[in-house]
Amino acid sequence: MAQKNPASNQLVPAEVIERRILLVRGRKAMLDSHLADLYEVPTFRLNEAVKRNRRRFPEDFMFQLTGEEAEFLTSQIAISKPSRGGRRTLPYVFTEQGVAMLATVLNSERAIAVNIAIMRTFVRLRQILATHKQLAERLAALEKKYDQHFKVVFDILKQLMEPPPDSPKRPLGFVPPRRN
Repeated sequence: MAQKNPASNQLVPAEVIERRILLVRGRKAMLDSHLADLYEVPTFRLNEAVKRNRRRFPEDFMFQLTGEEAEFLTSQIAISKPSRGGRRTLPYVFTEQGVAMLATVLNSERAIAVNIAIMRTFVRLRQILATHKQLAERLAALEKKYDQHFKVVFDILKQLMEPPPDSPKRPLGFVPPRRN
């Protein structure tokens, strides 16, 4: 009997999870409200479960955003404003280890399945970044090895690896505002 592709029967597509992984304080992380949506529980229930198990979530697993960071995210990814009946507390952010620890706190079948999908997405993103870095290192090694005859080829390859300068793209994830 043929085995099914595990990606085809996932509860949450990897692309949905990837869009919700943000760069916060230099770390890949996910907002409590995004995780609650994926787990299909209210955000306050997710945070309640975390607070009952606070010892499992040190600062490198989970932290609360500052008012300035929350304000920036409100304008960037449409977190509801407190003045409109939205959140009354600052959002919590979970790093990869914090998301893994959530599996020990949330014990529903959906939470377990979604957690597995999130962990696979984090691993896949790490592999993509590592592959790109390895490719750049190999190209640099080849460039040193061969003489000037191939310089033009290496210059073109470098240009192809860089994003086009004409189309500036919005950065992915959380980018804190610049301080003057």
